[in-house]
Parts: sequence; structure tokens; C-alpha cells
Amino acid sequence: MHGAVSALLGGLINVTGGAVYALLIPGRPAVSAGQTLRILVRAEAGKIALIVLQLWLVLTTYDEVVAPVLLAAFVISVLVFPLALLVRD
Repeated sequence: MHGAVSALLGGLINVTGGAVYALLIPGRPAVSAGQTLRILVRAEAGKIALIVLQLWLVLTTYDEVVAPVLLAAFVISVLVFPLALLVRD
């Protein structure tokens, strides 16, 4: 049971990071290349900060965490996320 919960948390950490990234991108187009870079760097920094915070929170508060399963699910979700861009309808 704790392994399944750890795997779920490992996958959700990256999913919530991606959601925060999407929320930090404004709905209107950028005016310049510099503005585009600032927006993308800010969104990526927010995503990474949230991921680090969530990993720390899970590893310190969930006493029965199965760390190898958590980290494996996290790494798999990190690797699979960009592959979704290659799927064509």
C-alpha cells in the first residue's frame, strides 16, 4: 500500500509542477524575444521550486514513504512528459 501511495505521489509531483508552469505563462503573446525568455525562465523556476518543495515535503512528512518507488515514478513522469509532444492526432 505504501509503495502504491509513494508511486502516486512521485508522479503527481511532476504533474503539479507542469500545471504551475502552465499557470505562470500568460494568455497573451509576448511583445519581444526578451519578454518571452523572462516569462519562460520565470515559469521554469516556479516549476522547479515547486517540485523541490514537494519532494522535500513528501520525504520529510510521509514516514512510510518507499523512496526508490517515489523517485522511480518521479523520474519516469519527467521522462514521459516531453514525449507527449511527439504524439500526433
